[in-house]
Amino acid sequence: MFVYLYTFVVSLFYILSLPALFALSFKQKYRRSIPARFLLYKNPPFNKNSIYFHACSLGETKALAPLVEEFEEVNISVITQTGFEVARKYRNANVRYLPFEPLLWWWLKPQKAVVVMEAELWYLLFYLSRKRGAKTFLINARISDRSYPRYKRFAWLYRRIFANIDYVFAQREIDKERLELLGAKNVKVVGNIKLLGKPKVTKHYTKIRPIIVAASTHDPEEEIIATDWVMSQKDKTTLVVVPRHPERFDEVDELLSHIAKREDLRYHRLSQKESLDADIVLVDVMGELVNLYAVADLVILGGSFVPVGGHNPIEPAFFGVPIVSGEHIFNQKESYAAVKGIEIVDTSKLQEVLQKNMWQPTKIVASFDANRVLGAIKSVV
Repeated sequence: MFVYLYTFVVSLFYILSLPALFALSFKQKYRRSIPARFLLYKNPPFNKNSIYFHACSLGETKALAPLVEEFEEVNISVITQTGFEVARKYRNANVRYLPFEPLLWWWLKPQKAVVVMEAELWYLLFYLSRKRGAKTFLINARISDRSYPRYKRFAWLYRRIFANIDYVFAQREIDKERLELLGAKNVKVVGNIKLLGKPKVTKHYTKIRPIIVAASTHDPEEEIIATDWVMSQKDKTTLVVVPRHPERFDEVDELLSHIAKREDLRYHRLSQKESLDADIVLVDVMGELVNLYAVADLVILGGSFVPVGGHNPIEPAFFGVPIVSGEHIFNQKESYAAVKGIEIVDTSKLQEVLQKNMWQPTKIVASFDANRVLGAIKSVV
């Protein structure tokens, strides 16, 4: 009876949310994802009974690459538009948005295996997948210190979710302990999948002078970083700013062009000129961050100078580039622990760090057991 009661409740929530979803669908960030996820617009079911991977957004979808490439053809669903753009680049992938849960009764077709990344614990996705013959996997599973109390409050729900998950691959021992307390079974510790392979450089930039990359920034980090850079490095380095969300490109352009004009600095958007020969460059195109890490002399990792929770430091660490981070890293503690040499500073100390002429290189000090995960998936298909 639980599955029907759950479906009724989420269906009611779905119906009540439709007016708000309609309004949100006009925003650039949700223009494709909301119609696809909540109305199934241009979002048909997968027509192949295959290996089905699901991830939430950009970072998780990129991290799937080494697993996805092991199969001739796969299905991939995502939540966000940035995740969708990444998934579309896989040569062997059929890509969809994951519909909201009650729609899965009609949308989800039988699959050989369903492999879900990290914290995408959708009850009906696992229940219906298993009911329709798939073996179910949760990979790269983790529960942060910050989120664990919330998981415990809803332990009654998570026990039912984990009852439908056949295999769980956790990042750390502490994650395994927490997952098992919530009802997970057959839990193995294999490390963080984001450590599996070095990102591929697809474009080689020429730099005129040292490059400082402000990566995955949020409001008001662009202003904080640019102001401190002006005070300490404007005559010595080029500042390259990469906002986290594409819908903020124009907003950040207005800020940076104002700073450049005020300080008599050269400035351009990368979409208008594909070079780094300026004092400040705004990266307003997708998919360039890895290429910039490859030539960076310092990375300032965004999402950490405001209480967003931080972003993954592993990608820049693959290149050994020095990394400076703020203190708000509560969503990325596991990833930060895998990298040695990150300089974590209070926002008020950023300018002092930027004044240095040399920064400490980083090094990855952890690993991921891909063979165990791939072996488990291939054994059931």
